[in-house]
Amino acid sequence: MPVHIHGGARTVIVLHRLGHNAEEFHLNPDLILTVEATPDTVVTLTTGTRFVVAESPVRVAEEVRTWRTDILRDALSRRRDEAPSGRSAMARVVSSRIGDRPPLTAVDGNAPTEDSPPTADHPER
Repeated sequence: MPVHIHGGARTVIVLHRLGHNAEEFHLNPDLILTVEATPDTVVTLTTGTRFVVAESPVRVAEEVRTWRTDILRDALSRRRDEAPSGRSAMARVVSSRIGDRPPLTAVDGNAPTEDSPPTADHPER
């Protein structure tokens, strides 16, 4: 029973508490600190809370891996749908703040000019 958000990526994984009726619960995998087999599977969260679950440690790891894959796939598909910008957001903010200031010159006096080809490490220069 996957739980979905707007883009289709799961926000949680579904595990089952070990007990008489293996109660289902939803867990944010980012909170998982450790998964141990002692011999029951114990999931310890970053908060210190522990859950004994019916799934094996391997199964919990597979669920987390699948969850992370879904999150990355969703993020990459959203990025491909966005129109590429000519300059980064930070570059636009900086240029809007400096306005008509004259360009900085290099310490050694070899400042790039408008006719200079862009440098390999920073194409926008």
